[in-house]
Amino acid sequence: MRELERNQGAPALTGAPPDSRRLVVVGHGRVGGSLARAARAAGLDVTVVHHGDAQRATAGADVVLLCVPDRAIADVCGRVVQATPPPRFLGHVSGASSLDVLDQARQDGIETFSLHPLQTIPHPRTDLTDVPCAVAGSTPEARSAATRLGIDLGMRPFEVPDDRRAAYHAAAAIASNFLVTLAETATDLLARAGVEDARAILGPLVARTAANWAEAGADALTGPIARGDESTVRRHLAALTELAPELLPLYQVLAERTRTVAASATRSRTGGSPFAPGTEPDGRPTAWRDEWSPTHP
Repeated sequence: MRELERNQGAPALTGAPPDSRRLVVVGHGRVGGSLARAARAAGLDVTVVHHGDAQRATAGADVVLLCVPDRAIADVCGRVVQATPPPRFLGHVSGASSLDVLDQARQDGIETFSLHPLQTIPHPRTDLTDVPCAVAGSTPEARSAATRLGIDLGMRPFEVPDDRRAAYHAAAAIASNFLVTLAETATDLLARAGVEDARAILGPLVARTAANWAEAGADALTGPIARGDESTVRRHLAALTELAPELLPLYQVLAERTRTVAASATRSRTGGSPFAPGTEPDGRPTAWRDEWSPTHP
């Protein structure tokens, strides 16, 4: 009965023009600020509130978007559930969290969704125009609402199955977080080699490589492994042994993966095996593994 009474007052989203919908963004941080900025630019009726005001501010909203830390989503969801009348749609912007974190709302008759901008957002004025965003919904209508909201905000929605959410977020972390880690590692090594202002020196290379990859994918791969220059790889390993032995396992793992990527790219271009006699099936020279094993001192 309580659910029926609450839903009688909920506004309908279907068929409403974008500028007549009421969006409530819960959270004043980088993501919340950037999404609210995009919503205002799109002409949406948007209100930004602190999570402590979630129950009062979300009553009667068409769409509520929780832009709070992952650990706070369930708690703030519990506050929104108490709003009367409740919002029709409640979503979160977490990349790692599934829809399960909003189960309390779903069980109370609120349709739930997720909308995650696939972009690094360093400040609350980040431009999200044309940024891909991952969407999922507890119902087809919720998924449609998330997609529509993403489009209204100027982003490019794409669907991610909710049961594959962790894999999706791992991919995003590899592409973004690990890129920074690798660049910082390269900067540290260059500094050990005696080069000053290493980040400024490497910055253009990192930026150009990222741009080339965005345009050409694996075909953007260059360097000694891509061209089969094993003598240079051995010199790299010798240099690391001298200057940064703790980086040897990282280099070896990345070299293995780079060989796989290079081989796949070559196969796609040639339609056949790129490997010469005396190599292993994955393209490595037979002696490479024995000479530079993970246990090599």
